[in-house]
This record gives sequence, structure tokens and C-alpha cells, in this order.
Amino acid sequence: MLCLGIETSCDETAVALCDDGRPVAEKLASQIDVHALFGGVVPELASREHLRRMGPLLRALFTETGLGLADVDALAVARGPGLLGSLLIGLATAKALALGAGKPLIGVDHLHAHLMAAAIGRDVPYPALGLLVSGGHTQIMLLRSALDIAVLGRTLDDAAGEAFDKAAKSLNLPYPGGVYIDALGRDIEAERGLFPRPFLDNRNLDFSFSGLKTAVATYVAAHSELRLDVMPSPGGPIDPLDWPMAMRKVCAALNFAIADTLRVKMERALDARDTGPVRALLAAGGVAANSRIREMLTDLTARRGLPLFLPQPKLCADNATMIAATGCLLGRAGLTHGLDLDAVPRGRKVPWDYRTGPSLGRPSVDRRPEPQ
Repeated sequence: MLCLGIETSCDETAVALCDDGRPVAEKLASQIDVHALFGGVVPELASREHLRRMGPLLRALFTETGLGLADVDALAVARGPGLLGSLLIGLATAKALALGAGKPLIGVDHLHAHLMAAAIGRDVPYPALGLLVSGGHTQIMLLRSALDIAVLGRTLDDAAGEAFDKAAKSLNLPYPGGVYIDALGRDIEAERGLFPRPFLDNRNLDFSFSGLKTAVATYVAAHSELRLDVMPSPGGPIDPLDWPMAMRKVCAALNFAIADTLRVKMERALDARDTGPVRALLAAGGVAANSRIREMLTDLTARRGLPLFLPQPKLCADNATMIAATGCLLGRAGLTHGLDLDAVPRGRKVPWDYRTGPSLGRPSVDRRPEPQ
């Protein structure tokens, strides 16, 4: 089945086509330049940018692939969690297209789609343990199958990505700061005791990164020489050798603190009796592109004798390919929504309220564009 995916949960406007889960093409417009001035995403600006860019992106997608709405078997759209105003732009677009073309509508849990990004083009053995780590969420999940997922632990306050970005803001690094923290701390032996590994003095699988965020801000305030006098212009390559070593050591220590906190909780989940034996480990989300975290996960799965499934770096951030691919999974299972589908803002659980019907599948045709 050919599925059109629409993603507008935060500050990326994206549309994509997947054919039975295989990526065909994607068009994405980033809003980083719009929000960098403010040091974070401004919800009202984000929703306006989604509205402005949606039409041109859809036209470009269909022009590039030579396909049209008539070729699409279903419309999949991120319904949440995310910024409510942003989500509503995507939902309104998907509903209008579904109604006008008489196509099935599938609402997709944004977090579910992130995990499925790690499985695109791969056969994942289930049950599997999943780690979702992003700017707004840090969760450990048990995947009994691609459509049967239980949350084992979640962040109680700030997510790992929030800690990265706020630490970068303390240092006067550009938004999004996690990219700078990763690059500047790479290939440096971390001072492991510089920052705490938060919320480990317990036996649960939940996370709390607010204390770590405060610890970094307090340390930088006490060492004012670490904070840049002038924020560098965002964008372009980052050469760590151009940056002060003292700042790079802070970045390395923060990378270690977050990566090792994730490791401890993942080891705890693997050893938990109620989790049972798992056959693979998946990790996804924007922070899953962090090199220190990827190294930690590679080492963990090697020691445990488990296969590791990580998305391509470009599929770690918000994208529509993961929405379309997850839409294919749901559509093949006959799971759809009506036009009363609602958006789910951050902080609320996305309900499993699908309508059950016949599979939307049909014989697959390779619709990927020819190489140029």
C-alpha cells in the first residue's frame, strides 16, 4: 500500500510517501532559522510556518515522484503528542485530503512512529526493548510486536534533549544546542564525576533530568569564562578544534552523564523480571543521533548479545517518512480513524482508538523514483 505521511508535531514540516513501509520520497522544511533567534520553538510561529509551507511541500513531493493523490491508498498524520497548534495544521491537511479524495485516514502516535523509524527496511525480532530519547520525551518501552507497545518508564520532568539544549543555552551556544554539545564533546575523555547521573538512587525505570540541567547551569555560572561572550552564528560545520578546551570538557562530561544514565536504566530494564527476555534493542528520537549515546548502545548490546536497531541520523529527528511507514503498518492491520480524529497535545497519552476493518494492503509496486 502507498501511504502519504504528514508530520507537523513541532517545528518540522514534512510530507513523505512510503510503499509497504519502504521510503519512496520525502520533502521537509526546517524551521530552525525561524526559532534560533528565540533560543527555542515559539508555538505560534511554528504553526504559521506549517501552514505556509504545507502546500508547496505536497506539490513538490507529487511532482518529484510523478504520483498523485489518486495513487495514494491512505493518509497518515501525526496526531500527537506535540504542540497543539502545529498538530492541528497537519490534521486539517490530512482530513481535507482524505475527505476530498475518499481515502482512509490514519492517526499516528508520534512516539510510536519514532520507534518504527529504527525498523524501516529491517526485520526486527520481537519482543524488543525500545529507548525513545528526544527533546520532549525520554521513555523505555517494551515492544511485544510492532503494534503492541507498553511504556515501562518515562521522564518525570525534563527530557534528555531538554537538558542538552538548556546546557547549551547556559554556554551561549546556538539553538538547537544538543548538536553542539555532541560535536564539542566528541573524542575527549569525560570527567565522569563533574556532573551527576540523575535519578538513579531508586529501582524504577523513570527519568528526571531537571537536576542535571540545574547542575550544569550552576557550574557554568560559577565558571563564567565558559560562557561565550557572543553567540556564534548557527549552521555550518562544527570544528571542535576551534573551540576552548574547557568548554569541550564540559560538553564531554554532560554527554557522559546523560548517556550513562540511559545505560543504567536500560540495563535495569533488561534485567527486570516482568520485562522478560527480549530479542533486540531499538533506540530512536532526535537525541538518538548523539554519538556518545550511540556508542553506549552499541557497547551495551554487544555485551548482552543483542542486535541493535538505530535509525539513520536523518530519521532520528522529526520526519514524515516514519509517519508514512507507521501508517503502512497500521493500514495493513486494518486500523484507521474517522474524520473526528483529534489532536493530542504534549502531556496527554495518545489513545489507541482505531477503527478495525479490512486490510488496506494491495500488491506492492515499486514507486521509488529513478536515480538521477
